[in-house]
Amino acid sequence: MNAPVKAGTAVRIADFRDVADLRRIESFCAEAGASLFHRPAWLRAVEAGTGQRAAGLIAERLGTVTGWLPLTEVRSALFGKALVSSGFGVAGGILADGEADALALAERAQAHAQRGGFAGIELRGGPIPAGWDQWSDKHCGFERALAADDEAELLAIPRKARAEVRKGLGFGHRVTIGRGATDLAAHYGCYSESVRNLGTPVFPRALFASMLEAFPASSDILTVWQGDVPLASVLSFYHDGAVLPFWGGGVFAARAARANEVMYYELMLHARRQGMTRFDFGRSKTGSGPFAFKKNWGFEPQPLTYGGWTAPGQPARNIDPTDASYSRKIELWKKLPLPIANTLGPWIARGLA
Repeated sequence: MNAPVKAGTAVRIADFRDVADLRRIESFCAEAGASLFHRPAWLRAVEAGTGQRAAGLIAERLGTVTGWLPLTEVRSALFGKALVSSGFGVAGGILADGEADALALAERAQAHAQRGGFAGIELRGGPIPAGWDQWSDKHCGFERALAADDEAELLAIPRKARAEVRKGLGFGHRVTIGRGATDLAAHYGCYSESVRNLGTPVFPRALFASMLEAFPASSDILTVWQGDVPLASVLSFYHDGAVLPFWGGGVFAARAARANEVMYYELMLHARRQGMTRFDFGRSKTGSGPFAFKKNWGFEPQPLTYGGWTAPGQPARNIDPTDASYSRKIELWKKLPLPIANTLGPWIARGLA
């Protein structure tokens, strides 16, 4: 943490009320090929949808942005206070032109955390400062190129998974793609039931609406229907040539109807027609059911490296659902009636950024 900062470099807190500031950050992110989760628009949507404050640190030299650290200021009665880079994302760590600027951002983040009473900082990717905790064994990402046409896309799926897709296509499900109230309602119905069945509190409905509003030209919802009943639905983003199926799930009946398989296959076709060249299947916990599902679809897991810093005298933040301390709570949550889970879940989940 003692690398010298280049002469004239300054680090300051971003002003999210300043349109010019936000444009400069967006431009820096675009030039650096940053992730979707680095973008101020992502942070603002998280704030609008969950109440967790958008923040961030800018490194500048001679009026030019040389580094950016997006932050979500998470405040939770259950999980404590933490700075997360980037909230509800799978990436979003330090973005800087060089090591000195990266370390300057990290040091300023530590000071910001201590001043604000935050117990620690979590970096999702990017350079991890020396002396910080670092791990690569908890999550993996999954990504591959999209195929040249519909039939090639189907053949790119390994044999067993491809057979399940063919079964699903044989049901003749209706597929819709949109961004309206009907799409949001269908998505929330499918997604909330899916995560309840996994023992996880659902995110606030407002988060999904805020994301669609924040990315009007690069997000949509694809839903698979059986008649007038939504079976599976996914909210996706389109960024830097890749489609990111970010929040997806299905109701109990989706399994027999192979609706999830149809959903992801149809999304691959739709994404290619939108000019995308890659399918980013997102992250999954190592060894989990979704991890196995993605491997069965022919995606190779790539370990994700995250880092963390804990303020002196503070306990490390633990929101890992695979931790033994959560196992009983997860089993109880799975048994909750859906209306109760959907009432309590958003209040809990807003602290799981």
